[in-house]
Amino acid sequence: MDPFAFPPLAALLDAAYGALTGLSDLLTPIAGASAAALAVVLVTLLVRVLLIPVGISQAKAEQTRARLAPKLRELQRRHKKNPERLQQETLALYRAENTSPFAGMLPVLAQAPVVGILYTLFLRPEIAGHPNELLAHDLFGAPLGTSLVSALFGGTATPATFLVFGVLLAVMLAVAEITRRVFRPTPVDGDDSPLNSPTLLRVVSAMHYATAVFAVFVPLAAALYLTVTVVWTLVQRVILRRRYPLPVPAVSRAAVSVQ
Repeated sequence: MDPFAFPPLAALLDAAYGALTGLSDLLTPIAGASAAALAVVLVTLLVRVLLIPVGISQAKAEQTRARLAPKLRELQRRHKKNPERLQQETLALYRAENTSPFAGMLPVLAQAPVVGILYTLFLRPEIAGHPNELLAHDLFGAPLGTSLVSALFGGTATPATFLVFGVLLAVMLAVAEITRRVFRPTPVDGDDSPLNSPTLLRVVSAMHYATAVFAVFVPLAAALYLTVTVVWTLVQRVILRRRYPLPVPAVSRAAVSVQ
């Protein structure tokens, strides 16, 4: 089933197409054939600017969760044999602090529709019954509507495709490694919960690379959006972490194995 066959979503997709092609036309005298790619970058930056207040809320929520962590560990210790009581006490603690375990997830959820629309815009040969002119655009010779996987298995990969995707993936992997090192979760002494296990902490660290893996399957335009997003996110997190620092927990010996 095609969700964009639903009239409101079809109208939204057509409006997004019109806005992006219009912006691309304005940028053509500056960027030439890469005007659509520059339009994607500008749209990405606009989305991230609009999400700055949400990013601040996310940083505050992360700080609150870190501050509550000792209290949550104490609740887990006291009620580990009574899951129902543990759940009640945990929810009561979050209510008292005017927060929730899911606070700070809005930036990820808010961007999902944008990525979905970009993915669709550079995948369909037609938008609202007319030819999709965005598919004629490229970035330094790499078509914006082609994914690295489809180019490889379809036999359409060119040196430009490998070069552009290679640069974007290198940037994403570098950002992922920096993020992993700077924001690595630290095992805490005395916490024997599954969330503090070295195995789970390794999984959390590995998740930083998921965006780069995802990027090889989406059109180049969406991969460009993801690249700009992860760079912005890293810079914003570093700035906000200085503004809203986390309390330093006692480091356990398991930290060595996670590193």
